[in-house]
Amino acid sequence: MFDIGADELLLTAVVAVVVIGPKDLPKALRVVGRWVAKMRRMSNSFRAGIENVIREAELEEMEKQWREQNAAIMAQHPTATPDDEAAAATAASYGEPPALPPADPLPVPDPVSTHPLAEGDTAQDHSPAVPAPRPAAIDPAP
Repeated sequence: MFDIGADELLLTAVVAVVVIGPKDLPKALRVVGRWVAKMRRMSNSFRAGIENVIREAELEEMEKQWREQNAAIMAQHPTATPDDEAAAATAASYGEPPALPPADPLPVPDPVSTHPLAEGDTAQDHSPAVPAPRPAAIDPAP
């Protein structure tokens, strides 16, 4: 934006030393630095506000286009629901699955005949293995 070369910067520094004086120059430069920082902050804030307005306008335009496209699609397929469309898109992307024959119901086993103690079994045949008790430790000194 501003094109300041080295010779212009040197001339500005010489004029500042002559007009302000070397004693007050650091204080003046601090004040100028604060003003420049404040202007930059204001400029950045203004720029961010303008960008937000532009972004919101673009989003509104995109939403308007989306609504128009959605209305056109719904006009072409009035009975389709979003779930039907999603299922159709998934089926089209993976190919149509092969048709399966109807499944026969699974046989339900008879609970009495499948019980472990059925048909004359005894409880000892099906008891879990229990380790034998270990002998107590013998203390050599009474």
